[in-house]
Amino acid sequence: MDEASEEPGTRAKILIAAATMLGENPTARLSVRAVAARAQVSTGSLRHFFPTQRALVETVVAALYDLEIPDDPINDRSLTAEERLVACLQLLLRQVGVGERAREQWGALYKAYVATPPSEDDAATYLALDRMTRHVIEQWLTTLIDEGAIPPGRVEERARFLSTVMAGLTTERALPSETVRVDVEAASLRIAVRAVTSAWPAD
Repeated sequence: MDEASEEPGTRAKILIAAATMLGENPTARLSVRAVAARAQVSTGSLRHFFPTQRALVETVVAALYDLEIPDDPINDRSLTAEERLVACLQLLLRQVGVGERAREQWGALYKAYVATPPSEDDAATYLALDRMTRHVIEQWLTTLIDEGAIPPGRVEERARFLSTVMAGLTTERALPSETVRVDVEAASLRIAVRAVTSAWPAD
């Protein structure tokens, strides 16, 4: 079999490996070496398709943009718009976990992007994943707007606000707490969602 006929299979293996790594751990650093090992291909083969870590990350994230979320709560019209959006955000938070798992993920983020200055490729990885999260939230808001369930306008700004709230809640999950976190977290989400599902300021 010649190289050209092998290339599509190799490229697909690389993308599947990288996407799987992110699915298992959203904070995974998609280094060329780690992804190549997971895909069981050489680093040379990976670099043939993706010359840089940034090219790999951008391609993987772009492929994830339009994936449908199974049982996406945004489609459950038996709930109010507010309840649907809260359920969607809780879906994202479930990926973070609680307790030790949340601490491990936050620790990985801190080590990769805060403790020492990240490389350009690592920074690009984080920014691409951050854009993907906001893109998903924008899609949810757009669905509600298109239905007439919430007022239109400034979707990107609303999504950024919710993304910031989510970042705070994710950090809280990794820290000690004297309160029943689930109840407090749900209340915070409802307040944030109420803000973005009401008429958003024009200025």
